[in-house]
Amino acid sequence: MKILVWGLGYVGTVAGACLAQLGHDVIGVDPVAAKVTALNEGKSSFYEPGLEPLIQAQVKSGRLRATADGTDLISSADISFICVGTPSAPNGDSSLQYLEAVAAQIGQGLRRASNYHVVVLRSTVFAGTTRDVLLSLLEQHSQRRCGQDFGLVMNPEFLRESSAIADFFAPPYTVIGEFDQQAGDLVAELYQGVSGEVYRVPLEIAELLKLTNNAFHALKVGFANEVGRLCDNLTLDGRQLMELVCADSKLNLSAAYMRPGFAFGGSCLPKDLRSITFHSQRLGVKTPILDSILLSNQRQIEAARLRVHQLGVKHLTILGLSFKADTDDLRESPVIKLIQELWRDGLHLSVYDPNVRLEEMTRDRQEYMRCQLPQIAQIYCPTLDEAISQGEAIILAQNHPELRAAIEKLPKHIAVLDLVKSPSMANVSDLDEGNEGSVLENLDENRLIQV
Repeated sequence: MKILVWGLGYVGTVAGACLAQLGHDVIGVDPVAAKVTALNEGKSSFYEPGLEPLIQAQVKSGRLRATADGTDLISSADISFICVGTPSAPNGDSSLQYLEAVAAQIGQGLRRASNYHVVVLRSTVFAGTTRDVLLSLLEQHSQRRCGQDFGLVMNPEFLRESSAIADFFAPPYTVIGEFDQQAGDLVAELYQGVSGEVYRVPLEIAELLKLTNNAFHALKVGFANEVGRLCDNLTLDGRQLMELVCADSKLNLSAAYMRPGFAFGGSCLPKDLRSITFHSQRLGVKTPILDSILLSNQRQIEAARLRVHQLGVKHLTILGLSFKADTDDLRESPVIKLIQELWRDGLHLSVYDPNVRLEEMTRDRQEYMRCQLPQIAQIYCPTLDEAISQGEAIILAQNHPELRAAIEKLPKHIAVLDLVKSPSMANVSDLDEGNEGSVLENLDENRLIQV
């Protein structure tokens, strides 16, 4: 294919050279004369291991060159890769001035062209930018229609400095956020020589993925450093401790707990978080990441409460009372906290849990329940049918087969607020402390509401 790479900075230069290595005809476009001259001479304007020899080989082969203006080249090219910088603005937002300038140039080129051309955004931007900013500018300057006259794709990059070439050819995956299928097909074809799975997703998922990945990487660094500071204070080897943390591939380094859902609870996570943060404070070790976890967990309960009120119902049925399915352990169940809030808000509630039998509880558990929910005798239903029959809307708080089956049989006018959500990435029996993930594939999407 014939490819234009707009922006010869770090991402653009690496991508251009690697795409040429795959056999494509690549032209880099940059207004900075020094960058254009350097690439045409087989040089890189920055150091990256292995990059300059790669550039030299591709320039010599005739598959790679650069120019200051690519507007008139669009009519003879298949794809434009936008690889311009999106630096931080003073308020923390991304500055889009370079993106907007290139979008105007590409739009002008599209206006003069008659071929179907795909515009691929490689720069890192927040969700909505491709659709709201780039698409708008392209259509405005081209007077052509996206998805019909030209294609649009968001294709985030996962290149690390010092290993960028290896990362290009062996990424964790290739993500194609497509506005139209034809554009996605063309970009997928482009990456046939690159290893790894290809995921085709909405534009906004592709945009937010890069930011989310980097936020997670930063979180892991910060978490390990907080644990390291605590270990230093205790004269322990923090690296040895974290090696053991990483040795657990069942829960720690896995998909476990990585599905958005409801708050966590149970007898371990809240208690142990309080312990480690209490002792860190006692020792004078500042751990802001650890300190914020319980607060963030409470925010998830508040988010569920707000979604309930958005339903506008007076009588609500809650399916699930314990902190996760297949247990009757009610300790620090986030569902109980949600019930407390909704009861104070004046809602009429009906509650059912297939594993909780009030009359069979030991005395200490009955006392705990009465302390947490004095109104439990008023709101608890002994059968699932009774609970469902009383609610104008349903909260699904557990991924339990009996509850899931009942939800699937509900009339379509009954709204369902799903607190455990979907994807089926792991067996929920392997998980602990709630936040399970549900498997509600057959629910009517028009009535399924997620927190």
